[in-house]
Amino acid sequence: MEQNSGRLGEAVGRITAPFGARSLSAAQIAAQAEAAADRPAGIVAEKWRVLDDLTTARTRLGLSASTLVVLQALVSFLREAMLAPTKDTPDLVVFASNRRLSDRARGLSESALRRHLSALVEAGLVIRRDSPNGKRFVRRGEGGQITHAYGFDLTPLALRAAEIAALADAVRGEAHAQRLARETVSLLRRDCAKLLDALDVADGNSDPGEPTTAELRERYNALVAARPRRPEPAEVTALGEALEALALAVSRALISRQESKKMGGSASQIGRHIQNSKAEHFDSEWAFGGEKKPASSPESSRDPAPAAHNAIRSTYPLHSVLEACPQLQDYARSQIRTWDDLIETAAFIRPMLGISPAAWSDAQDAMEPEAAAITLAAMLERSGSIKSHGGYLRTLTERKRDGKYSLGPVLQALRRGRLNPQVVVG
Repeated sequence: MEQNSGRLGEAVGRITAPFGARSLSAAQIAAQAEAAADRPAGIVAEKWRVLDDLTTARTRLGLSASTLVVLQALVSFLREAMLAPTKDTPDLVVFASNRRLSDRARGLSESALRRHLSALVEAGLVIRRDSPNGKRFVRRGEGGQITHAYGFDLTPLALRAAEIAALADAVRGEAHAQRLARETVSLLRRDCAKLLDALDVADGNSDPGEPTTAELRERYNALVAARPRRPEPAEVTALGEALEALALAVSRALISRQESKKMGGSASQIGRHIQNSKAEHFDSEWAFGGEKKPASSPESSRDPAPAAHNAIRSTYPLHSVLEACPQLQDYARSQIRTWDDLIETAAFIRPMLGISPAAWSDAQDAMEPEAAAITLAAMLERSGSIKSHGGYLRTLTERKRDGKYSLGPVLQALRRGRLNPQVVVG
């Protein structure tokens, strides 16, 4: 028995040639040399785990899915779940016939079976141990132990298990990175599209040298149009970097618009106090009273802004305004008792009427806050007959600057409209 084991170890330790016309390739020599080399004892691999790793890393090894089906058929003939190769035992040699292999390989034809077996041998995953006549069989000793085995040796699967696992982990890592990259591209596309939409309607001015909204949108459309239907990993990464840069550019433009809007609001508030000179004060009084009054003395015009406010408040008492425009009270936080309450409520309903902050600021500059608030309250009363409140307010603002707009006729018309149902015609 020891003699048989020695002869078997010697046979396994040397390189064997294939049967028939098949030549000995470099891959077969390398696989047999690795199997015959001295290696640490205790190498064990789970056959199904190795097969799973091969399935993941098959493209790295140049294997097709059908080739792995044949390998699975070979592995299924091994009784033990663990691959534990030794030098003096042929336990990992599969000697099943082509017919039995075809049955376990989902009915592959014999020609296809031979082709895939050759692919496994060339990949260095299987060693061909051919008998003198090319048949696959085993010889057993007196005790029933296998002394010689001819067929396909699966020892390389156990010896290369760590290598195959590393390849599979690398493939899984790359696949995970690509999934993240595709998710990032999807998120960036959504962000860029919505940021550009927000930039289209944002108030304020862009900084000099910054790209315009049209240029940014053109960049976005070009990036989306250039994306291949089935992009390579490098193309996905490059697209993500380009979209990230575009999202940052659009974000900077939005922040710039927001800051310019805040600065413009502060400047307009300061401008109202500075620009409300005698001419503006008299224009307001002329608009409200129907004619322009002569310039007052320097002593009476030292503080023109409060004088304009007082003129509006005295000309149009708050209770009279609320009688003509009662709907404004429905939107107030509490009962409107002061002019500040009126102005605050008007600013609250401004977005509801679709009036932009820029249009509201222009109206306050031209009319004074009290008059602009009264105008907005009057527009609320007539909201059903106004198609575009923002455009209507801009028109009134321009008319005010031209001296052609006065609140008196507006409020009188509203009062007549409220009294008209009680008038009996006839």
